[in-house]
Parts: sequence; C-alpha cells; structure tokens
Amino acid sequence: MDRSSPVPLYFQLAQQLETAIERGRLSPGSLLGNEIELAGRLGLSRPTVRQAIQSLVDKGLLVRRRGIGTQVVHSQVRRPLELSSLYDDLEAAGQRPATQLLRYEKEEATAEVAAALAVAEGAQVRRVERLRLTHGEPMAFLRNHLPGDLLQGERGEELESTGLYRLMRGLGVTLHSARQSVGARAATAEEAKLLGEEAGAPLLTMARTTFDDTGRPVEYASHLYRASRYSFEFQLLVRS
Repeated sequence: MDRSSPVPLYFQLAQQLETAIERGRLSPGSLLGNEIELAGRLGLSRPTVRQAIQSLVDKGLLVRRRGIGTQVVHSQVRRPLELSSLYDDLEAAGQRPATQLLRYEKEEATAEVAAALAVAEGAQVRRVERLRLTHGEPMAFLRNHLPGDLLQGERGEELESTGLYRLMRGLGVTLHSARQSVGARAATAEEAKLLGEEAGAPLLTMARTTFDDTGRPVEYASHLYRASRYSFEFQLLVRS
C-alpha cells in the first residue's frame, strides 16, 4: 500500500483484491477472514478495509455470508465485441467453460431465421440450444440456427465439449465477418430459472448473423447473458 499516494487506501486495497480475484490468486470460494483480522494483517483501519470490501461486494466479486464471512465469488466476464466464440473467450480467461446441450434438431425456418440465413421460409435448418456455464454456474443461454447442410450427422455431443465456432472451423468453414446487435431486457420466469436469476432480472441480449469467406450466412444467433455476470467491452476510435 502506498500511503504517500493521493489514491485512497481503501481504493488501493480494492484494486489489489480485484486483481487477485481476476488472476485466480483468490479463487472462488476463498474466505478473506473478518475485517478486524484483515485490518491488523495489512496495518489498515477497520473502516478502510470495510469500505474496500463493500466496493467489491457492490461489484459482485465478494459476498458476505452470515456465519461464514466474506467470500470470493466468480468475477464478471468481460467480453470484447469481436467475432469470437464465447467458449474460446471463457477458456482463454481461465473460466473453465462447460456446456449443457438442450436442443439439437432440424426444423423449418421461420420468416426471421430464413431472412437471416438467406434461405426460403420453411426450409430445413439446424436449431441448437445450449446453456453455457463457468465453474458450474449458468452464464448464458445460446440459441443458434444454422443452414441445414452445415452440420452433417449427429454432431451434438461434440458441442458439449467444444465451442460451435471451433467445430465449424474443424469442418472447413472459414468465418469472415458478422452483423451483431446488443440489447437488454428483463428475464421471463422460464429464462430466470434456467440462468439462476430472479424473474425480471436484467439480461443482456445479443443477435448475430455470421458470414463465411464467400459471403454466405452460416449462423444466426440469439443469445441471453446474465447482466450480473457478464458485460460487453467496446473499443471506440475518434474519427477526425
């Protein structure tokens, strides 16, 4: 702790704890001990420690549990807005992704899906629904529609151990670009139950149409993310 710095001590402590959580030095489930012990160990006042801990509780990185103490929970996933797989991004961040395959079947394309995939309404498309988890905790509900000829045979089991984009690349599909929109809405009762939230909790929405290197649409995605555990990051450039 730099006591000569104009940065408040509580903020310095909060930053150090947040960095330790994000880098895995403080793993989910770790206990920080009580405020008196922590203050004594760090040579800080109890109000300073309390303020630092509260700031991380407000961010969702720590939780106070009666009879247990202050405990580390999973850090929020921050995902850059680029053409990448959630599975690959979580794996790269050390988040230990897991997948529950909910649906993997052929169906007739609705008008919305047909327009996105540039196929005739009623044409056969592949519908894939998955629940993406990290550390055993639900993170996102993923619904994807693919051209009917893209995934030949029964490839559903593979999607429980790898990402869709990784599987597509393994089949020779070259992903080139995507058109994407991000929004937010309240969770329905069914969505809340699936994602471990309360009904009406805020969810981030993402709709994406992905194209291969020939310009053919190869995926239409409609995803829901827990706002409490997930955020998108933008990089903005100043246009002169």
